[in-house]
Amino acid sequence: MVRLYAILATVVLAIGLGAMWLLTRGGADDKYAQCRSSQIAGGSAAIGGPFELLNANGETVTDKDVITEPTLVYFGYTFCPDVCPFDMSRNVDTIDLLAERGQSVTPLFISIDPDRDTPEVVGDFAFNLHERVIGLTGSPEQIKAASKAYKTYYKAQDKSDEYYLVDHSTFTYLMTPEDGFLEFFKRDETAEQMADKIGCFLDQA
Repeated sequence: MVRLYAILATVVLAIGLGAMWLLTRGGADDKYAQCRSSQIAGGSAAIGGPFELLNANGETVTDKDVITEPTLVYFGYTFCPDVCPFDMSRNVDTIDLLAERGQSVTPLFISIDPDRDTPEVVGDFAFNLHERVIGLTGSPEQIKAASKAYKTYYKAQDKSDEYYLVDHSTFTYLMTPEDGFLEFFKRDETAEQMADKIGCFLDQA
């Protein structure tokens, strides 16, 4: 009987470890397994989701309206002194590199500063970065909902100062209309590294 329990315990442990491996590596049937490098690969359902925001024309748009092809999603704000412009410029360089390879990806910028980032301000910011950048903003409630869906963080500093800054997370997410979240990219990754990784996903799609 003791031996039987030992065998059962071993089987249960093996099943548990197998399940953990599938969750962390994307699973044996994951067509993107060879492309994934992030720690949350396989937990993609937790990242992304429906949102309603305002485009540069002040029109309400949803995630389905703007994520119509592979899309790089970034949350930031236009008054950001260095981080956001650098990250978005890197994302723009990435989509240009991919375009040279015949692969199309949309760069999307979502503001987390609704008090200053009107549709017009976000639209100008996006256009000055690249003609293909989509800039979105919204009400505090709309932005909070979108940020929550993408598990991002932001917190404005003292708004009594008109030049206040906003602390925020700086990940860039690769999303597709078919599969949702595929990968995230940190600030230290170059445009070339991102293009290579994204290209892998696009080749497997």
